[in-house]
Amino acid sequence: MAEVKEKRGAAGLLPGLGACVVIGAAAWCMAKYIPVAGKLIGGPVFAILLGMILAFVKRPAWFQAGITFSGKKILQYSIIFLGFGMDIMTVLKTGGQSLAVMLCTIAASLLTAFLVGRALKVDGNTSILIGVGTSICGGSAIAATAPVIDADDKEVAYSISTIFLFNILAVFIFPALGRVFGMSDTGFGVWAGTAINDTSSVVAAGFSFSDAAGEMATIVKLTRTLMIIPITLILALWRTRKVEKTDEAQGINYSLAKIFPWFVLGFLATAIFNSVGILPPAASNFLNEFGKFGIMVAMAGIGLNTNVKSLFKNGMRPIALGLCCWFAVAVVSLLVQRFVGLV
Repeated sequence: MAEVKEKRGAAGLLPGLGACVVIGAAAWCMAKYIPVAGKLIGGPVFAILLGMILAFVKRPAWFQAGITFSGKKILQYSIIFLGFGMDIMTVLKTGGQSLAVMLCTIAASLLTAFLVGRALKVDGNTSILIGVGTSICGGSAIAATAPVIDADDKEVAYSISTIFLFNILAVFIFPALGRVFGMSDTGFGVWAGTAINDTSSVVAAGFSFSDAAGEMATIVKLTRTLMIIPITLILALWRTRKVEKTDEAQGINYSLAKIFPWFVLGFLATAIFNSVGILPPAASNFLNEFGKFGIMVAMAGIGLNTNVKSLFKNGMRPIALGLCCWFAVAVVSLLVQRFVGLV
């Protein structure tokens, strides 16, 4: 019986997943066969833009499961495949080089969320969620932090919609700004990896700038994603001291296994496997390109799941706070890069 249910579940993914694959293939063709637009915009941006346009078209409910799967799971699997194009020593070196930038941007975002949140009279939990979401990994960080600080559904909805708005904007704005600033692939990769919220947007913006920038941005972002663990631990300790020490308070719904970004380990494993040299270069290149195509499929799913109208329904104060946090992180990232000589 369980096997039958699993097959039904897998079959239920096919319509939405197929739609995302078609959109991803269209975006890949647009990037490849429209040279100027492909270089300036990039396949991932084409994919998310096509998805957002098609999101206005009413679709049957049975498409939704596959679309959601594409935007979440396909993204994670694709990042794992990107490891076949990496050298593990380069990954470790890049993560270490960007650590100072990461720590400064996280501090800038949390401090801005605290100060500006108070000035705008945004409630405390929403301010924390927007600050954590901006500084670490968008919706994933919000989802992990919400139970730790006992945030309600309304606060989570406000925060996620605010973060997602700036994720979408970043995909279009950052590559353009990077070219205006004349940034190198390394400089832009570190900037995107530390200043853009969600993994999907980081990957999309990075690879839209260049393949080298995309690889750099992915490494930096995956290193930054691991920061979710100490941040949520600190918040858990803060909350246990804030609330009364009852059995309920001590049983905060915090699970390291649930919040840990397991796909990061998959990425490291494929990077190690690729570095050993067992696979021939042609095979590694194929698997890496397969991962890049998967990114476009995932971007299509995210675009199809985007309701542009709903992003502005939750009021302007959380959006204003999100904008301030986003600006602070972007500026601090560039300043620290300049100071440590990465730009």
